[in-house]
Amino acid sequence: MLSKEVTVTFIEPDGNEVQATGEEGTNLMELAHENDVDLEGACEGACACSTCHVILDESVFDSLPEPTDEENDMLDLAFGLTDTSRLGCQVLLTPEMEGMRIKLPSATRNFYVDGAKPSHH
Repeated sequence: MLSKEVTVTFIEPDGNEVQATGEEGTNLMELAHENDVDLEGACEGACACSTCHVILDESVFDSLPEPTDEENDMLDLAFGLTDTSRLGCQVLLTPEMEGMRIKLPSATRNFYVDGAKPSHH
């Protein structure tokens, strides 16, 4: 059986829109990287950071399987968390996502690669 191609639009923090087409089953982080969308992914999809945080339309968010406990733990660290936030590495393309718009947050929190630690006040 052939995989279906699905086209979505990433909306970057500056408002730039990037259309991206990928095969069903590809995760949003990989799709973003294949299309030069600035979605980080410091842990390379291991669900061990929050740098691939994306904001989905409510209808798409509601149609997805519930996030795992591991994903929720990482989302708790995400900058600009919303009610429809998910980690891009955990969301797989399905034909129902055709035409979906995916917002990228204005910043990410990356404590893993650059060694930055929050300062205490």
